[in-house]
Parts: sequence; structure tokens; C-alpha cells
Amino acid sequence: MYVPIELDKTRNFRYGMKAMSYIEEKLKKPIAKLDLEGLTMKDTAIVICAGLMHEDKKLNPDKVMDLIDEKGNFLEVIEAMGKAFNEAFGGNEVNEEKND
Repeated sequence: MYVPIELDKTRNFRYGMKAMSYIEEKLKKPIAKLDLEGLTMKDTAIVICAGLMHEDKKLNPDKVMDLIDEKGNFLEVIEAMGKAFNEAFGGNEVNEEKND
């Protein structure tokens, strides 16, 4: 499942096992203990990066912050991230096809 977001181009959030593992490694806590509403900006960039890395292996949290500052709307990005994150745990339906 993918949730599209417009940044420098249309990118697609997806939180699979690799993304979850990346988040756990960077934030040093199990994914089940993650509080999306209590994240710092850097932690938020890590979670966003994890959801977008499946399309761009060169992406990192600093580049994500630059993309959002230059091309994105922070609140729209957070909303899309939350939607994709919830979907990873069986939440509401989202787009089943990737938008390119």
C-alpha cells in the first residue's frame, strides 16, 4: 500500500518491515512504543525518511527536511505519513497502486 505526497516530485509513503526496522534502529526503541505525536523534528524526519526510502535509497533525514522546507507542506506530509503508518498496522485503506 502506498500513500502519495508531493515534494520535489510525487513520492509514495510505504512502511514495510525494512522501514520499521530502520525506525527502530535510528530511534532506539521498538516500533510498538513509538508515539507519533511526541516526536522531535529530527525523529519525525527519520520516520518520514523510512517511509520514502523504498523509492530512493540515497534519501536521509537531512535531505527529507530540505525537501519539506523547499517543496512541501509540513502538515500535508505529516498527515500522509500518519495515514501510511496506520495502514502498515491494518488501519484505513489507502491507494493500492504506487503513483509515479
